[in-house]
Amino acid sequence: MKSRIIGLTGSIATGKSTVSKYLIKKGYKVVDADKITHELMKKDNINYVEIVKHFGNSILDKDDEIDRKKLANIVFSDENKLNALNNLTHPNIFNKINETIEESDEKIIFLDIALLIEFIKNNIWNISLDEIWLVYVNKDIQLERLMKRNNFSEKEAKIRIKAQMDIDEKIKYSDFILYNDRDLEYLYKQIDERLNLYESN
Repeated sequence: MKSRIIGLTGSIATGKSTVSKYLIKKGYKVVDADKITHELMKKDNINYVEIVKHFGNSILDKDDEIDRKKLANIVFSDENKLNALNNLTHPNIFNKINETIEESDEKIIFLDIALLIEFIKNNIWNISLDEIWLVYVNKDIQLERLMKRNNFSEKEAKIRIKAQMDIDEKIKYSDFILYNDRDLEYLYKQIDERLNLYESN
């Protein structure tokens, strides 16, 4: 049986993780690209080796693990360095996602990937998707939530948001928009209605 593969994406602080947790609670398989990314960045794993070779030992903590905050501060203020990091790590992440899909026999598999649409737009995505879900909020809410969630200044939050593709541009690439500008009940209702379409077919 071929699984239905759904890409789940958004932008920073739009609520993608909230949707993922709800899908998992309902019993759906969610492949979390962030978890795979972090796993591959652990000491002596393939992306750890590549990142340290490129960025040097100054990004390591006292246990010789990659300090993600140090790395983020380097790459989010320099587009060339961010591109270098992505080029080093993404092929291995995509391979691991593909392996996970191939090993699964679930009817529906969600791929939780923050930069999914950026990958598609830049022609570096090589995994077939049946559709794309976008978790959306307007930019004012996004900025407010990010500042509150990460205790960022407005300037820090805007740098993080600017490093990603414009949320309104992402709508053009998406098959289904989840509006997360109200309460959780409203968000969950949209998810349930969409899932019911699949289950009834």
